[in-house]
Amino acid sequence: MWTSPPKSWLFFLSNIFILSYLSSTCFALDFSSNNANLACSQARTSLGESIVQGVNDSDYQSAAEGYWNLFNTEFNPTCIVFPRQSSHVQIAMRSIFEFDVDYAIQAGGHSGMKGWNNVNSGILISFKFMNHISYEPSRDTITLEPGIRWGESVNALEPQGVSPVGGRVDDVGTGLLLGGGISFLSPAHGYAADNYVELDVVLVNGTLVTATESNQYSDLFRTLKGGANRFGIVTRYEVRAIHTGRASDKTWFGGLVTYPNTSFDAVARAVSHYTRDVDDPKAAILIYYGAIVLPDDTMTNFIGASFYYNGTELPDHIFGELLSIPTLSTSFGPLSWHDITFSLSEPLPSNGHGQLFEGTALAGGEDDLYEDVVRHWVNFTKTFTPDFNTSVLAFTPIPLSQTLIGRERGGNVIDPPLVPYNSIHVQVTLPFGIPQISPEMEEGRQLFLKQAPRSPGLPLYINECDAKQNVFETYGQYDFLKETHSKYDPTRFNIRHTNGPIGL
Repeated sequence: MWTSPPKSWLFFLSNIFILSYLSSTCFALDFSSNNANLACSQARTSLGESIVQGVNDSDYQSAAEGYWNLFNTEFNPTCIVFPRQSSHVQIAMRSIFEFDVDYAIQAGGHSGMKGWNNVNSGILISFKFMNHISYEPSRDTITLEPGIRWGESVNALEPQGVSPVGGRVDDVGTGLLLGGGISFLSPAHGYAADNYVELDVVLVNGTLVTATESNQYSDLFRTLKGGANRFGIVTRYEVRAIHTGRASDKTWFGGLVTYPNTSFDAVARAVSHYTRDVDDPKAAILIYYGAIVLPDDTMTNFIGASFYYNGTELPDHIFGELLSIPTLSTSFGPLSWHDITFSLSEPLPSNGHGQLFEGTALAGGEDDLYEDVVRHWVNFTKTFTPDFNTSVLAFTPIPLSQTLIGRERGGNVIDPPLVPYNSIHVQVTLPFGIPQISPEMEEGRQLFLKQAPRSPGLPLYINECDAKQNVFETYGQYDFLKETHSKYDPTRFNIRHTNGPIGL
């Protein structure tokens, strides 16, 4: 579709011109003659000092340090671009591409993977100021700019009674879409990315294209349903509007449950059975085993669960086994979609803690394997107390209804088999201010993955995995993913200059 620019004598003359320009300006950057400085200066000349900022400028520090994961605050971009529209991203990417510079994209900044959304000695593109959201009744679609977070989207659209399929935590940003995206709406509406209608995408050479399910960029459109940050920069998402109602419309029922530690195995078996047997798109659950290190360096465990049903009660034939297990507390009642969105809210800011993710997947009905996963996680937490702050083992059932909706809407590259399964996520939060994981704990995390392998043929969920896991390789459309990447990025520029998922 395009070719690399020629490295001719004109290129070197342009560098000399830019260096001459730098010597007569007061751009607040390190003026060593490296490509990142050249690219920043060229972009700043085109876009202005309010959009391209150096380390001493007003918005630089808040963007460079405004990450949920402490590990991602340790990077020092040469400059940060704060686009207000797609053309600004195009100009920045043209400079990045021309000067062969490392780069990263910051949307919500909620990544658990170190280095996926920040960069050292390169260019960071921050979508801090591209956070517009709107609803178009005639198309029944929602348009999102990439700087929006899911809680903001639900609040903004509440008066219209609609919502996008988005994250289960209000602080999560639109990067969730590129990884597929799991929502409490997913059993009825598929992965969040299955609800794409139209995408504006800036390719690595700065070309802007609009991709849909049926136009000439339909292959790109499909790969952005799970392809993460490897296929371009999405500057506009148009997605289906889900008519979830207003905050006063209590069309859901459910809430939160806690179980005693003595129920660890019983809950694991019940989740296995729920996953195997339940395919009602009105039902959604999240089960999470937790471990918290107390101030005296001892650990306490708990089991929490979120149960939701789009109706007036929790049907016994769906939730009966889970509710028959003795509980410590229950909090059920009529709920609105607004209530559910903010039920798992996190305090802000929370970037004082290093975050680590890893994931696996199990088919429903494999009771022994579910119990084994819980036991291996418990062993991990006991072994490394008090070297962590919190750890969570979470189970998210992926019903057949979710997979079938994705196929009906043109498919996604995750392309799970027609088997109900659980996406299993482990999160470890380090103590406040600790900048890196110990080698021993890292070895323990990798051992857990070996002890809790995924069921054959099931995909991993890229938004909740470790950077070392080859998630793409587990996708049903892995070959298509590789072919499409070769088409849109033939020089592998993104792979060479951006941290992200391995395997392409």
